[in-house]
Formats: sequence, C-alpha cells, structure tokens
Amino acid sequence: MVGHSWGTMVALALALDHPEHVSGLVLASGYYYATARTDVVLFSPPAIPLLGDVLCYTVAPLIGEAMAPRMFKKMFAPQPVPPRFEAEFPTGLSLRPSQIRASSEDAANMISDAKALSERYGELSCPVVMLAGDADGVVNYQEQALRLHEELSASTLDVFAGAGHMIHHADPDRVVRAIRVLRASSETRRRESAFAV
Repeated sequence: MVGHSWGTMVALALALDHPEHVSGLVLASGYYYATARTDVVLFSPPAIPLLGDVLCYTVAPLIGEAMAPRMFKKMFAPQPVPPRFEAEFPTGLSLRPSQIRASSEDAANMISDAKALSERYGELSCPVVMLAGDADGVVNYQEQALRLHEELSASTLDVFAGAGHMIHHADPDRVVRAIRVLRASSETRRRESAFAV
C-alpha cells in the first residue's frame, strides 16, 4: 500500500485495521503525529455545519482559485511546479463545493486522527518504508518521518536531499524503486511463510 501526504494516514489505518490485506507500506511525505498546524485552522471552516455550506457555495471556490498557484508552489518547493502539473491539474474539480467540504473535513480531523493512529503504531505488523524530503515545507520530516522511523525499529527511512513535499515528482524513479524493493521483500516473506507451514 502506497500513501502520500494525507494518504499516509489512510494507508496506516488500513494496515492497522486490516493487517491481513496489507503486506507492506510505502509512506511518502506523511503526517503521523499530532502537531499544531496553521493549515488546519485555515482550511477547516467549510466543514462547520451551515456556515460551511454557505462558504462552499460562495467564497471558498473563489479563494481556492486565487490561492491555488501559491499552494502548488509551496507543495513543490524548492523544486518548481512541473509545467505538465500546472497545465493539467484539474483545479476546477478540486474546488467543487463537495470537494471543498470533504477536504475541509479531512483538515478538521487531521490532528485528532493522527493522535489516535499514533497510539497504535506499535501494532503494525508489516514492513514500513518512509520517504521524505528534507526541504518539505508542508510536513516537517524530522517531527514526522524520523520520529516514526525511530518508533518502528524494523522500518526504513529514505530522506531525499533538497526535495520538498512532492517527492514523487522530484525523483519518481527512487519512489518506484522503494515500492519494488518492498514488494519483492513481501513476496519473499510470503513464500517463506508458506514453505514453513
């Protein structure tokens, strides 16, 4: 299972709740531990009942459209936003009222969800590979990936020097290699386990 950014929380929840379905995790630029975050405060209001509905159908799409270029720059920094991403990312789809509401609910629950998940990391039974950029301006890799790596003794941490939050764009081949190595390792363990029975 591969997860990036908020998706790492989904991957971790799946591995914790249904370990029989997850043979390994590759977690990229993840948020794993509860910390104070400005983006949670900024992006949560559309999740508020009634007020959120008004915001989602009036000013939130306009604000989102105005903020999108700066947000993309922050996510990719220090690398530039790839021209193809800039040209093809469906900004309009991400600014639909239903999508704004869903993203806001994710933001509103992000800290409490990370806290709840972090209390269960000791239950993880599959191998975990974490990938992080040391120049990530969205998630502090030392507070998040390095801390999780230290907690999970059997984990692997690969820090991409000079890369930001979008490490899969900064060095896609390196991300693919991590996935292939973990998959090969999982298949070897599965064969050994079947042979032992």
